[in-house]
Amino acid sequence: MTNDKKAEKFDLEIRTTEFAKKLLLLCKKESITIISKPIIDQLLRSSTSVGANYREANGADSKKDFRNKISICKKEAKETMYWLELLSTVSPNKDDLRILWKESHELTLIFSSISRKLRD
Repeated sequence: MTNDKKAEKFDLEIRTTEFAKKLLLLCKKESITIISKPIIDQLLRSSTSVGANYREANGADSKKDFRNKISICKKEAKETMYWLELLSTVSPNKDDLRILWKESHELTLIFSSISRKLRD
């Protein structure tokens, strides 16, 4: 693996971890209500799954396994966008949610691009 490939892999691992950490901190600030609790639960699951699946992809035993994990990363990032959008309906932290939605969207685009390159 070239140094560029190693740096790219490492940077995306850091980026997905930082994304999850920011979401954890945001969810910690949210007031828990009967409405927000299930949304926050789902948001935490999908957002932390992005980085976990990316790390699993990097340890994949085959190209097929790698492709599958990257596909899961894309789906989880996209799902995170959905939960962020719903949470913004009841949250006072709209600016933070907007920033995290944008990051989730960018991660979705990155994983979509990786998936496309694997098909070509």
